[in-house]
Amino acid sequence: MTAGLPPLAPPSRGELEPIELASRDEIAALQLARLRWTLRHAYDNVAHFRARCEAEGAHPDDLKQLAELARFPFTTKDDLRRTYPFGMFAVPREKLLRLHASSGTTGKPTVVGYTKHDLDIWADLVARSIRASGGRPGDLIHIAYGYGLFTGGLGAHYGAERLGCTVIPVSGGMTERQVQIIQDFKPTIIMVTPSYMLAIADEFERQGLDPRTSSLKIGIHGAEPWTNALRGEIERRMAMHAVDIYGLSEVLGPGVANECVESKDGLHLWEDHFYPEVIDPATGTVLPDGEVGELVLTTLTKEALPMVRYRTRDLTRLLPGTARSMRRMEKITGRSDDMLIIRGVNLFPSQIEELILKQQALSGHYLLEVSRPRQLDELKVIAELRPEATPNSAAAEERIAAALQHDVKSLIGVTARIEIVPVGKIERSIGKARRVIDLRPKG
Repeated sequence: MTAGLPPLAPPSRGELEPIELASRDEIAALQLARLRWTLRHAYDNVAHFRARCEAEGAHPDDLKQLAELARFPFTTKDDLRRTYPFGMFAVPREKLLRLHASSGTTGKPTVVGYTKHDLDIWADLVARSIRASGGRPGDLIHIAYGYGLFTGGLGAHYGAERLGCTVIPVSGGMTERQVQIIQDFKPTIIMVTPSYMLAIADEFERQGLDPRTSSLKIGIHGAEPWTNALRGEIERRMAMHAVDIYGLSEVLGPGVANECVESKDGLHLWEDHFYPEVIDPATGTVLPDGEVGELVLTTLTKEALPMVRYRTRDLTRLLPGTARSMRRMEKITGRSDDMLIIRGVNLFPSQIEELILKQQALSGHYLLEVSRPRQLDELKVIAELRPEATPNSAAAEERIAAALQHDVKSLIGVTARIEIVPVGKIERSIGKARRVIDLRPKG
């Protein structure tokens, strides 16, 4: 635990919903009933899903126990793109109250929709997540997630209101104004990507302000993988608790799982609304709890867009519950499709991030540049200095670069070129951080 964090009282039993403290048998019985409803709802109303089931010989009536979900086909982002825009919906378009969509940077955007029931459930689960993070009714919450087709801003907004908090809907960008509003309005909670939280901390310091003296006591960070090393960096610089929230548009948006601030030992999955599996990414085989693989989620209560065995591409493992009865998923620090293969070595950006943050002179702002100038791939790590740790000589910078290069080689097995750059050199993201620039020729 980072020293100097504000004290927060854990919730009383009376503040929690009964299902958060239910037995495993009670949770499993609820999941089975809701899972059978979801399968029937999707089979009867989504032609694409029904055709997939028929091709694999799976039928909703076959499900007698939770483990038998493994007989049913996976759903992927490609299914949503092939049926673009509305082919995966299980209700008429006229029943939808809202649509969201991904950016579509790697193809057609994935479109998701919500009925009134879905929006109510979403608000409830984000409210539960904020409470797990330490928020309470009456708290003032600064929301710096983007509003619009991205689910982050509006998802956080309606959840905060559902809990009874006062919302400041700032959205992303205008970092100087973000700091002004925090200074003037004095929110106690901020909801923002972890990378943009660092940019806000930078702006405090640029203005000659100490971010540790701000009113913020809790940061609820999601929408991108981040490490415990980055959590420590945020907590050190802001003197606030940094808590992880997880979600994805295809399954709901933010609010699928959340850390409990009193333990910070992984994200409790809200298993009354989602059934999790972890699979081997290569074979699709379901792995036992405790083994690392790809997270697969099935929605249990969604009307508009029921998702059956959705492959998230996020890598994690399932663990027993601690602060809540529901199982935890280990912090997501990588995705199966984020993995880089450099000269036969598999690595994730989060591994480099942890090594960068071991160097006291370096900040959490970095880029990985992959190129192939000849026959072999090359990796360059561009790491930015902390404002307070600017070396006073080229030789000092070379020592920092050499130390990082040694760690990357000895702990990951890749020889990387290291470039140390001054404060502000790396572009700040107002949403999800871009960590990798791939300059290798396509095809």
